[in-house]
Amino acid sequence: MINKVAVIGGGTMGNGIAHVFAQNGYVVNLIDVKQEALDKALATIGKNMDRQIAKGGMTEEAKATALGNITTFTDIAAGVSTVDLVVEAATENVEIKLNIFRTMDANAPEHAILATNTSSISITKIAAVTKRADKVIGMHFMNPVPVMKLVEVIEGFKTDAKVTEMIVEMSKKLGKVPALTKDYPGFIANRILMPMINEAIISLQEGVAGVEEIDTIMKLGMAHPMGPLQLADFIGLDVCLAILNVLHDGFGNPKYAPSALLINMVTSGDLGVKSGRGFYDYSHGTKELVVAPGFAKK
Repeated sequence: MINKVAVIGGGTMGNGIAHVFAQNGYVVNLIDVKQEALDKALATIGKNMDRQIAKGGMTEEAKATALGNITTFTDIAAGVSTVDLVVEAATENVEIKLNIFRTMDANAPEHAILATNTSSISITKIAAVTKRADKVIGMHFMNPVPVMKLVEVIEGFKTDAKVTEMIVEMSKKLGKVPALTKDYPGFIANRILMPMINEAIISLQEGVAGVEEIDTIMKLGMAHPMGPLQLADFIGLDVCLAILNVLHDGFGNPKYAPSALLINMVTSGDLGVKSGRGFYDYSHGTKELVVAPGFAKK
């Protein structure tokens, strides 16, 4: 039975995951190597809960209880030592994740399930560096975690069926809708989403249409709530590039090769919302179209 959870990573995904667990009555150890990141994470969780209160989805008492369920740690070993489930939500980097899983495996209780929030990296590869491959699974939450209903649950090659069942049922208790997938590059969400985003960037690169036109066509023509270029900014262009590289390397198919424009933007530091500039400019607290060389606009 899962009662106590550790979440590794105090960033956007990590604090969102901790928020959802704490709100639903789980005891949460939130772990990050930097105390500053943990302080920022708690402040973000508090602000997001205030939004829920304003909309009538939470009471002040429930907020206080949820925040009281969260304890912060800067040491992974200490943070995972007494939990039933660990959810790793560190940056989308293979070596970083493998090192974290080695530490998780060495310090978490023998019964604990080790989950990763990876959006593209092989669960089987991650599980292989542990001594409990049967208890390693993917839990790919969507951003923003407190709002989005989907959890993509990914089974590794050796994931025990009982572990999968526990994670699926627990996801439902969190108010999420779990969708089960197998362990192939990009799983389902990003195997389909990232080529679409990449094709939108290639279309821009080739001057077929401008940023606004591409996003407008996909929003109004395909009923997408957000155009692919704005969505790329929201995800982070560095994350999009990392996922495309995983797909390209994993399948060996040139259709997954990231566009030159995407590579150049990441190299130059234009990463989207997180850097204040991507396909749009967010530096003034608003979303404005970027007009620069390489961007088609009539």
